[in-house]
Amino acid sequence: FQQWYSNSMKVICMWLADRLDLQLHIYQLKTLIKIVKKTYRDFRLQGVMEGTLNSKTYDTVHSRLTVEEATVSVTDAGGLQGITMKDSDE
Repeated sequence: FQQWYSNSMKVICMWLADRLDLQLHIYQLKTLIKIVKKTYRDFRLQGVMEGTLNSKTYDTVHSRLTVEEATVSVTDAGGLQGITMKDSDE
């Protein structure tokens, strides 16, 4: 499970890195937030170690999505409709 989680986060991180100079579309952002939160929670429930869950790759993805979320909240008040990264690590 640890390798599966790590590879999933790496794919998302690489996809985001390829679009580093582009702002994500609102639907891309909402979808990625849901995927990252669900992946984190599900793999935590499967017993994946905290060190693997909170890897540098996860931190990079989390930071990027948090910045994108903040940008959308400033530019489009109702855009995310309650979807947020805030509780993804609870």
